Amino acid sequence: MDFTQIRQFNFPTIIRFGAGVVKELGTYLKNKNILRPLLVTDPVIAELSFFKDIVADLRQHGLSVEVFSDIHKNPVKSDVYKGTGHWDATDRDGVIGIGGGAALDVARAIVLRINHREDLFVYDDLIGGDVYVTNDVPHFITIPTTAGTGSEVGRSAIIADDVTHQKKILFSPKLLAQIVFADPLLTMDLPANVTAATGMDALTHNMEAYLAKNFHPICDGIALEGMKLIAESIQDAVLRPDLAARSKMLLASMMGAIAFQKGLGVVHSLAHPLSSLVDMHHGLANAINLPYGMEYNYQGFESNFDRMAQALNIPSGKGEDVITYIHELNQSIGIHSKLSEVGVDIEHIDTLAALAFADFAHPNNPKPVSEVDFKALYLKAL
Repeated sequence: MDFTQIRQFNFPTIIRFGAGVVKELGTYLKNKNILRPLLVTDPVIAELSFFKDIVADLRQHGLSVEVFSDIHKNPVKSDVYKGTGHWDATDRDGVIGIGGGAALDVARAIVLRINHREDLFVYDDLIGGDVYVTNDVPHFITIPTTAGTGSEVGRSAIIADDVTHQKKILFSPKLLAQIVFADPLLTMDLPANVTAATGMDALTHNMEAYLAKNFHPICDGIALEGMKLIAESIQDAVLRPDLAARSKMLLASMMGAIAFQKGLGVVHSLAHPLSSLVDMHHGLANAINLPYGMEYNYQGFESNFDRMAQALNIPSGKGEDVITYIHELNQSIGIHSKLSEVGVDIEHIDTLAALAFADFAHPNNPKPVSEVDFKALYLKAL
């Protein structure tokens, strides 16, 4: 496939995909009469040359641009409140999220909060808060710079409580972007370790969505194809990056995010507390825990694993080899194999297990997970 060609597809968000497509942003904004956009990103991306080029291009189109980048790598409620304050103070008329999952989650939460000023966690989907998302929201555009979370095509934002570290999920179809500009060139300069962690995040999304217990054969098909694209491209994307590999990973990332409307599972519940408690990168937390979570799920779901083995192009085609495949894939792209190698201590385990059990993801796991199970999984991964 020629990834230099710009294509459009809708699912349901309009997705403009291809090398250089971000250059369409200024014209799009002017055509929509969005003249004062707020660009939401993280502090690292805000200093990169491609981001500065985007800002300069928008200003050349005669647009008034404000940037908000004061966010944590694992976003918290106070980030959203600061961003909303910046919107208020600078009289903006649209929001553009540019970055990975953290930036896009904060951008989406700001979009929600602009016309919904109750405490942010009133809108927590886990307590039915989505019914309070009733007002209009500003025009929202997303531009991914990683191939990981797929948040650009999502309709939810995961934000942690500053004090308790518990993650909340803000959800509404209103929070879908009106348009996504998915430009693989923006991912080309990602460091290898970030490419590896975000790529394994995308793989985790596709695998957990496929195994999730809810009935959704459409998502199952998308997840299997997402796994196939990742198996074809992740090692090249990390070790020998080229446009084809980065493009396939960006597509697979969006597919994982579309598929996990079906649900996630035990791996995400293991990963979320590691982000909030010890500030671990979400993709890295998923990557390290993925083989252990899949091993937990294997018995009783052998036929599902067989299909995943085929999608991943494992030579034997046998589901029992999926766990070994993940371990070897992690090793080949420089992912640590144990939590103890990335700052987790035995003293963390009880708190992590309690937070994991309270997490929203594992109720959709194909088999139940108790707090005791979570503790055992953390100890195995330690």
